[in-house]
This record gives sequence, C-alpha cells and structure tokens, in this order.
Amino acid sequence: MNTMPYKNAAAPNRDVALVEIQPGIYLAVACDSAGGIGEKERDVVKVPPYITGRFTCRVALMELLAIGADPLAVTATICSEPSPTGEGLLKGITDELSASCLNIPVTISTEKNIPTCQTGLGVTAVGLVKEKGLRMGRTKSGDGIYCLGVPKVGNEVSLDDPEIADTGAVKRLLGLSEVHDIIPVGSRGIKGEVEHLARVSGLSVQWEARLPVNTEKSAGPATCVVFTAPKAPEIKGPTPVFRLGALL
Repeated sequence: MNTMPYKNAAAPNRDVALVEIQPGIYLAVACDSAGGIGEKERDVVKVPPYITGRFTCRVALMELLAIGADPLAVTATICSEPSPTGEGLLKGITDELSASCLNIPVTISTEKNIPTCQTGLGVTAVGLVKEKGLRMGRTKSGDGIYCLGVPKVGNEVSLDDPEIADTGAVKRLLGLSEVHDIIPVGSRGIKGEVEHLARVSGLSVQWEARLPVNTEKSAGPATCVVFTAPKAPEIKGPTPVFRLGALL
C-alpha cells in the first residue's frame, strides 16, 4: 500500500489530516462540529447539551478509529457559557470517551465574554497511527460495499438506538482482517461517500438493484458506516448490516 500521497495532507475520502512526525509514524487529526442543536432559545433541534456533546465527540473519534489511529487527546471548543450549557456538553464528551474505553485528556474553551442564544460546539480528536497500520486505500476491484447502521439525522437521532453505528461498531470492523476501508458517513450521505471512494480508488460503483437504505440522506453524526470487503463478514451486535453493491 502506497501511503506517501497522504503525507502531511488531508487523507483522500476522509475527514482526517495526516502529518508525518517520524518516519512511518503519523499524527492524525479529525474534527466535528455542531450548531443549533441544544436547549438554547434559537436552537433548531431541541436536545440536552449532553446529547450534543456525546455525538459530536463520537464523530471525531470514529474518524480516527476508522483509519486505524489510536486517539491520544481531545479538544472541545464550546461556543456557549461555561454553565449550564458548557457543563452539559463537556459531560457528554467525557461520557463518550468512557463509553469508547478511552482515558485521554480533554482541553476545553468556553465563551465567557458574550451571551449566546444558540449552542455551538467543535470537537477535535488527535491520535497516532503507524504507516503499516493505516486502514485506508485497501479497497480492491470486486469488493462488496456494505453499510453498518441506518442513516439518521436531527430529531431521529437518539443514544439508545440499536440501528445506529458507534465507536464500538468501528472497533468490531477493525477486528476483521477481511474488511478493507471503513468510512463513517455524515452529511454527504452514503452515495456521496461511496462515489468519492470509487473515484480515489480508480473504480466504478455497481449499485444493487434495490437499495435497503436511503443512500442520499444525511447520516447526521455518523449514524452509519460504509465499509468494503470481498464478501459479507460476520459481525456481532444488534446494528443492521446491508449490502449496497460492489466496486469494479
């Protein structure tokens, strides 16, 4: 696998930047943001800040894990007052780290000067990955395209939904050697992610005649994950898995 094109650049098809800090060792940086999702006056989706913190942190972690990186630290840019909104967001972030079995530091900043009427949050996750451990650029002609989880967005999203992907789902995929690329799906939707993967892989997409999920819908906070493999792997857990087609 030739990873040199990824050196000190955004990785193709990924919301991750890779910076070579030593020969064969990369610093991986991923981020996610949320705006208008909370309990403030002008928030569009009304949920506790805790939920916003959980899912925003989850997306950044999933992006790192999906390429084989080990998360080392997280930053939280909280565009709201320290309390109660900031406290709720931070509690969500730290609980998501615990749910992901990660004991890593969190650096935060809150808005202490200006009153705000909408919730805003940015989460950055930083990790390390060795070149030989990069889980990207592995897709081959003839691989099947699969989706783990159902795309959901906005008020459809809840923490206890067995139909959506999480960091545990990504880890299960990482444990399967037959799985090639793993791509968390967000606002671009399944179709956008798959078509971009095909372009950077020099392949074309052959979709199934009847698709089991809406491939054009936003998947919100990475509620589903696209992955490639020569054949359907056996994956434990309640989250559904669908075959979408093949890359040729």
